[in-house]
Order: sequence, then structure tokens, then C-alpha cells
Amino acid sequence: MNNFTKAENILSQISDKTKLGDLRKIANDIKKDHELALELWSSKVFFARQLAILIMDKKQLSPEFIDKLDKDIMQHNENERIQLIDWLMANQLSKDKNTVSLMNTWENSPYSLQRRVFWYYQGRLRWVGQMPTDSEELLSKIESRIDKEVLEVQWAMNFTAGWIGVYEKELRNRCIALGEKTGLFKEKTVSKGCTPEYLPEFIRIESNKRNL
Repeated sequence: MNNFTKAENILSQISDKTKLGDLRKIANDIKKDHELALELWSSKVFFARQLAILIMDKKQLSPEFIDKLDKDIMQHNENERIQLIDWLMANQLSKDKNTVSLMNTWENSPYSLQRRVFWYYQGRLRWVGQMPTDSEELLSKIESRIDKEVLEVQWAMNFTAGWIGVYEKELRNRCIALGEKTGLFKEKTVSKGCTPEYLPEFIRIESNKRNL
């Protein structure tokens, strides 16, 4: 069965009711198949593109190819766009030293999705317990830029500031003050069991959980 036929077969199994667990199961059966990933990606179907990300060969993710993916992702609605770029970062870009190095150059990228990835990756490092030494520098940049950014990047900056505030007591008050100043996500409701994204509440809850 060629990849075009495989892609058609997979697409016939995908619907609006497809869950991420279903995609991961299909991906586990396929393993890695970059050509099939390209066929699925070309369908422009949201769930097919999520699956495509899982089976891409990270060694073939050149800067030019990633730029193309970003432009394609921008054609989706806001919710799908955010899920796709975060999925790409978590499942591919963060898995290889070359793409990690590339992400670290995206702080001032002309593409908002790449700037989001830069900041989201910095937050994730701290979230999982890694503590880079540049937190004060990053926080200063967040303080000076967050008001000027688009919402999808503001969210990632806020996320990074949140985890800096949780783990680095000497910077905590600045992170809380940042949240009070911007008011970002103050009125946003969250599902039961989830932590509010408003920085003063986020930092209080998450630092108390860790006795920090």
C-alpha cells in the first residue's frame, strides 16, 4: 500500500469525535513515516495534521520546512492553530538538539507562532524542573514587551513568568506585580481542578503545592 492510499485510509478513520489518544495509537502503529506525514499534512485536516506531527522525522525538520509548517498552521482557526503549534513543539521541536537551538533563535521572529514557541519552551523548561540561569533577563524582557504582544504570545510569556515566580523566590514579587499590572487572564474561568492563569493566583497555588 503506497503512502497516498495509506493516507486516504487513515483520513477515513478520522472525524470530529477523534481523540488525541486515538491519534497516538495510530502513530504508535506507524512509528515514523515522513512521507506519509506529508500526505496527511497536505489534507489540511486538523486531526490529520496532529497525527502527521507525531510521525514526522525530526531529522528532516529544516528551518525552511518549519517556516512552511508555521504558515500552514496560520490558516487554521485560533484554537486549532494554538493546538497545532504547541503539539509541534512538544512532540518534535523539543526532542532534538538542532531544533531546540532553532527555537532559541525565535525570540524576535517575525512569525508570532515562533515567538510563542520560544516563550512556551522557556516556561516548559522551568515547569519540568530545569532551571536555566537567565530568568531575570527573560523576566525583564517580558515586563517590557508583554503589553505589545499578540494574545497567543502573551499567553506563553505569562506562562513563563508564572513558573519563574513559582520556583525563584527572589523574582516572585516581580512576577506577581506583573500579573497585577497586566491583568491578563484575571477574569478567565478554568475547569475544576485546573490552576487559574492569572499570575498572582497561579504563583500562590503552584508554589504552595510544592512548599516553595
